[in-house]
Amino acid sequence: MSNKANNYQQHLMKTLKDPQIAVEYLNAALEEETEDPTLLLRALKNVAEAWGVTHLSELTGLDRAGIYKMLSETGNPRLSSLHSLLDAMGLKLAIVQKSEAA
Repeated sequence: MSNKANNYQQHLMKTLKDPQIAVEYLNAALEEETEDPTLLLRALKNVAEAWGVTHLSELTGLDRAGIYKMLSETGNPRLSSLHSLLDAMGLKLAIVQKSEAA
């Protein structure tokens, strides 16, 4: 990893520890108009790594390797696992009505 990429990753990990920034980051991943369904999983993985996967594993009772697997590009997390992970970070899933402009 180049020094520039490493600096970006370190900055990202530091900023994603802030719950409000994590919320904005995850919502941006959800709103991104893309054909890539793994975008949200990659964003969740970044947030989980910022918070510490081992720490989240201890809080949730989910296996550390299982967290990495569910947030991988081929991951298919169960809703209950996703809920546990988000809950440990003080976050939750929400369904909102689309704006009429959409």
